[in-house]
Amino acid sequence: MSLFFLVFLLLVSSVTACDRCVHQSKVAYFSSASALLSGACGYGNLAIGFNGGRLAAAVPKLYNNGAGCGACYQIRCKDPKICSKHGTTVMVTDLNTNNQTDFVISSRAFMAMAIEGKAKDVLKLGIADVEYKRVPCDYKGKNLAVRVDESSQKPNYLAISIFYQGGQTEIVSVDVAQVGSSNWNFLTRNHGAIWDTSRVPSGALQFRFVVTAGYDGKWIWAKSVLPPDWKNGVIYDTGVQITDIAQEGCSPCDDGSWRLT
Repeated sequence: MSLFFLVFLLLVSSVTACDRCVHQSKVAYFSSASALLSGACGYGNLAIGFNGGRLAAAVPKLYNNGAGCGACYQIRCKDPKICSKHGTTVMVTDLNTNNQTDFVISSRAFMAMAIEGKAKDVLKLGIADVEYKRVPCDYKGKNLAVRVDESSQKPNYLAISIFYQGGQTEIVSVDVAQVGSSNWNFLTRNHGAIWDTSRVPSGALQFRFVVTAGYDGKWIWAKSVLPPDWKNGVIYDTGVQITDIAQEGCSPCDDGSWRLT
């Protein structure tokens, strides 16, 4: 592993090491999950099928220039008369530019914070006082997947989005090479979960990803992902799973009142 890569991981870890702390904030909601479908992460219409429609737009510090796309957060409102202890889990699909709340979430997610029979009462709050923390995403055994974006223009331009990024992780680098070759070309984060390159190898393509989780960082190698005749709009299975959990490195900012459930 290169010295540059080690320094890079240390810099990333210093930012993400406190991911699992409990934070106090406010949360608002969109009246329809469709408001999140054209979000900054670039998932498009497929987003409605993610996480049961419990989607969220996150403020810039959580969106993190797109690295926070696909992250999951457990959120619970603080009124015990109408709110459950477990709250709900949301997936980030968009950027929230309203500095009054850390999240704007789908109405389905907002009502899911309620105890039984109180969903409408929670919805009436409009903006709720909440506490939240980042939690691992669980896609029930689904492999990491790569979708070829419609903007791709074979053979000169390839754009991909990344789905089913499990665990409590961020993908911070993506490389591509022809299957069987060691001549890797890097992709650039275009926006959100969209990565692209104008240096597209020919033939079947493999990918490698730099994945961070708190203090940890490692390479994930998907050895055969896109076939030689890859097509725009198609989702391809990488055959690998990411399940890493961020190390707990932030006890001073967690009062101990809430543990993961």
